[in-house]
Amino acid sequence: MALEESEIAQIAVLLSAERLAALSQLTGSTSAAIELHQETLSLGASLMNVTATIEIALRNAVCENLGQHFAVPNWLFQPPVPFLWRPTERGKITGALDSARRAKYSKLSQAQKGTLDQLAYPNGRPPNTPHLKRAKDRRKQIAVSDGSVIAELTLYFWKRLFGPDYDQSLWRTTLKRTFPNKKISRATVAGKLEEIYQSRNRLAHHEPVLHKRFRETMTSIQFVIENLGMPDATPDSALAKLVAQDIAEVTSRADALHARLDSYRIEGS
Repeated sequence: MALEESEIAQIAVLLSAERLAALSQLTGSTSAAIELHQETLSLGASLMNVTATIEIALRNAVCENLGQHFAVPNWLFQPPVPFLWRPTERGKITGALDSARRAKYSKLSQAQKGTLDQLAYPNGRPPNTPHLKRAKDRRKQIAVSDGSVIAELTLYFWKRLFGPDYDQSLWRTTLKRTFPNKKISRATVAGKLEEIYQSRNRLAHHEPVLHKRFRETMTSIQFVIENLGMPDATPDSALAKLVAQDIAEVTSRADALHARLDSYRIEGS
């Protein structure tokens, strides 16, 4: 990275002194801090690719499992009694439905949006209806697939299904089959997914995942790819093979970055 002194000063302001503070203190150089900051972001992007694959795989495995378990159409919105979603999950499903409708609505032409008025207001649109309410009423008339809604649900939703709130209603009745290894407990799965979720959130907010947090995250990722859908833990699962190259790249990047960070600590000791 070849930056002039004036450019370094500009970048430091754009990234913020607070964000660079720890790296600047470690290296004693704003320029070096900026370089390490960018390397950290690059590592995070690579790790995000892996967590994205894990999230997609988990989501689809759970959906396949619950679809077979509930054995009714529209199970996401109307699961058969006596099962009930907890308020948190019910709210997330409602929000995901609205997000899916928003996405579809944004692609409609003005003429297509106008035709939705006939469904939203069969007796005619009330005068002085605010624009935002009109758009919301229109969106309610849009049909979206379950798959579109499921795609809007985040890892927070899926990891919650392995929490204690669903121990009796989901884990013991069906979700154990997503992690069929008899040696694995629900609490273990929940803990590993929580670790991945926390790191994923940090990455999404451009925060570093390094050192102990990085090692724990990789351990949790390894747990999922070796056990999701597998009766015995295996490093040769199909999912493990799928992300093997990405994990090798992440590990290599992390080793190099950690070595650089450690070299500054040794020099300063």
